[in-house]
Amino acid sequence: MNSKAGGAQNNVPPESPQSPRRDVVRAEKLQAGYAGKAVCGVVSFSLHAAQALALVGPNGAGKSTVVKTVVGQLEAVSGTTLVNGAEVDDRTLDFRREVAVVFDDDAFFPALTVEEHLAIVSAGHGVEDVEAVIAAELEFFGLAALAKSRPYNLSSGQRRRMLLAAAFVRPRSLLVLDEPEQRLDTAMRHKLADRLRAEVDAGLALLVVTHDPDFLAAVATKALFIADTIHTMTPRQAAAAIASENPHAD
Repeated sequence: MNSKAGGAQNNVPPESPQSPRRDVVRAEKLQAGYAGKAVCGVVSFSLHAAQALALVGPNGAGKSTVVKTVVGQLEAVSGTTLVNGAEVDDRTLDFRREVAVVFDDDAFFPALTVEEHLAIVSAGHGVEDVEAVIAAELEFFGLAALAKSRPYNLSSGQRRRMLLAAAFVRPRSLLVLDEPEQRLDTAMRHKLADRLRAEVDAGLALLVVTHDPDFLAAVATKALFIADTIHTMTPRQAAAAIASENPHAD
């Protein structure tokens, strides 16, 4: 897995060995759920720059609910989350400037082309040389020939790649991905894993939900198993746990 990354940069300088490690995310006794009812155990973790935390567990265990609560899309049942030292409020400029999120849904404007989607995101985040950045991401995600297409003319996998590209055309210190490997072919999964690990090594903080043991092993620096009781795992342990649930995972 040695694929060349696209042109967008996460704009996070790597920390020197002497610099103190700061929390990009800190969750304290967080309970995630709906209508005041928790869906999994109590979650506590810290995530620093240059770390990738993978959330794993059975389908329906609450992994997506946890990450949506961490980034403020769902209200916590109890507990607190800080992002870059501040209480989470996804309406604030500081939060939107620093945090890029891709969940497993098709969040797009039907009237805009792929290229127009990426242009809005990159220009809206103050990216310089927007055309070059977009061209690099279209190439990386295999969408160059589809730049003028509208999302409803794309396959499910192509729309997924468009949403991922939109996260990479903008600056970010925290990237949150919910099953990014879904609807991607094996080659693209490997390219994405290589790129994410390179960006983590360069200083990005990554929070990712995944069911792919190979993807997890390539990307994660630590892991949490989400269930009624939360377990801290090494990436190797978490990959083995995923593989045991899905022996046909590729």
